Amino acid sequence: MNSKERVRTALRRREPDRMPVFANFVPEKKRELLAHFGTDDFYEMTIALGSDMVMAGGGIELSFYGPEEEYVCEWGCTWRYFQNRAGRYTEIVRHPLQDDPDGRKLEAFRIPDPVADKVAAPVRALVEKYGRDYFICQSLACSIFEAGWYLHGLEDTMMDMAANPDYAHALFDKTMQFPLQAGLRAIREGCDMVWLGDDVGMQDRMMMSPETWRTFLKPRLAAIIRAFHEENPEVLVAYHSCGYIEPIIEDLIEIGLDVLNPIQPLAMDPARIKEAYGDRLAFWGGICVQKTLPLGTEQDIRDEVALRMRTIGKGGGYLMSPAHNIQADTSLANILAFFRAAKELGIYY
Repeated sequence: MNSKERVRTALRRREPDRMPVFANFVPEKKRELLAHFGTDDFYEMTIALGSDMVMAGGGIELSFYGPEEEYVCEWGCTWRYFQNRAGRYTEIVRHPLQDDPDGRKLEAFRIPDPVADKVAAPVRALVEKYGRDYFICQSLACSIFEAGWYLHGLEDTMMDMAANPDYAHALFDKTMQFPLQAGLRAIREGCDMVWLGDDVGMQDRMMMSPETWRTFLKPRLAAIIRAFHEENPEVLVAYHSCGYIEPIIEDLIEIGLDVLNPIQPLAMDPARIKEAYGDRLAFWGGICVQKTLPLGTEQDIRDEVALRMRTIGKGGGYLMSPAHNIQADTSLANILAFFRAAKELGIYY
């Protein structure tokens, strides 16, 4: 099998020749890996590293790492860099729809054009260059809820979901249009999967009640997934949420989700999730970025890879990957050890 066939087979819940593998990285790790492989081409580096999938980004997620210490993205959010012990990250310090009691800011706000050629060009380029041999994913994460609170502020958004539902519904009606329209355009460009996502889980519970999620997010996510499958029934749809989200997994299956990401292992047990839902969902993720990758030895990494292979990977249905972008606190040696272990231990016999 080539990489495209391998990922497609796995995510259709069948056994490929070996478990497919993928990872993405924060900027510090991207630079280190590019230097290690002696290239300035990110996709060539990921292929050399061993990824079976290549991914184009899109939407508000592209705002995370701007060129200046403080900057305003095209969505109108003001971002600022901060330093932690391992590296730099950005946070929103001003929201364009904050302090909007009468809704006038929301009414006037226009999302960036989701079908502009600059949005479609990256995935088109990947399809043209790699689409024959590698699985092509269009990422449109931060799809509905996260885009909404990036614009309106987390506290205001959560308060409106509780006390001013008309505002929250209008906000999410607006934000959902970007992943909907951009995803349809990416499907027409030839991508194999569209990746949606909104973080609605914390380490041991959901950020909101399942009933609140079902009121505000489920119908909109269902409409997007339905539109994607109607556009091309062969296209897969993935959904990301960090943290504990088991109370809504049945809902995600009900509305047609194909692939769940990332099965954060310190929040949900991947083996149990596979046993409960693996006949109806494929999985992507599962390797711990909180302990194993940053703090573990090579043997720790091999042990976790082997565990995931014989549990969540059993019978197919699994794209092995870290449970988030590999962070700045993970060594180059451990990144290489992960890919090496995935290739050596991921063979289906």
